[in-house]
Amino acid sequence: MSANAWSDLENDAVVAGYFSMLQEELLARRYNKAATNRLLQDQTGRNHASVEFKLRNISAVVQGFGLPFIEGYKPLFNFQMSLAEAVSRWLARHPEWETSIQPVRQSELAEPPSLFVGIAPTLRNTPPPDELEQLQSVARRFDVAGRDERNRALGHAGEELVLHHEYKSLRQNGRADLASRVRWVSKEDGDGAGYDIASFTPDGRERLIEVKTTNGWERTPFHISRNELEVAKARRDEWYLFRLYDFVRAPKAFEMRPPLEAHVELTATSFQASFG
Repeated sequence: MSANAWSDLENDAVVAGYFSMLQEELLARRYNKAATNRLLQDQTGRNHASVEFKLRNISAVVQGFGLPFIEGYKPLFNFQMSLAEAVSRWLARHPEWETSIQPVRQSELAEPPSLFVGIAPTLRNTPPPDELEQLQSVARRFDVAGRDERNRALGHAGEELVLHHEYKSLRQNGRADLASRVRWVSKEDGDGAGYDIASFTPDGRERLIEVKTTNGWERTPFHISRNELEVAKARRDEWYLFRLYDFVRAPKAFEMRPPLEAHVELTATSFQASFG
């Protein structure tokens, strides 16, 4: 370890300061970056520039973790994995944090916000970012997809937003009759259908929607079950994967259609063991 390498104690201190500021930002509360920097200088013995540099490193790390980052600290990559370990430790000690930053539920709003559905990143005429490999390495090592999958509040909120989006879209297209038949399948019938919402296109064709939600950026990995893949294959003309991202800050979305292998790399992460 070089003389200038940050220790675990220093990393833990600056990560805690970062998440304190991030929470205030996401909850639209005022906070003082300069005061936090001075506090972190006292805690670590580092100078102002060094602390600022490290805070930008943390923005890059939390992007890899599939989380929002502080807008004033542009991600700075080529960070050491010890910093990612510090973020992992902080999240493990604060399992309630992601729930605490969830936005108001759509059912509690007089008028749910409109949702713009853009183009999947794999269909754009732009190359992936240079930092993609480092972000993916963090996501794989710390099972970011699994964490989002286990966050039931996040998944529920995402499905609810898409449900309202489908209602609104059909009504705007003069199909209130179809809007009245849209169903939240995963809530009414439970998981297992291979999709979360049963909706329609304006011309009346079935639209079976599997919703995947993250608070992170658009390329955050996600889990998809064998059953969902089988339904996507069997009903490829009706099945849609609706990807929500940046959910806690300003939800954005895109859709992907089967075959999913045209958009993403599918990796087996577990196997069923049966006795013969």
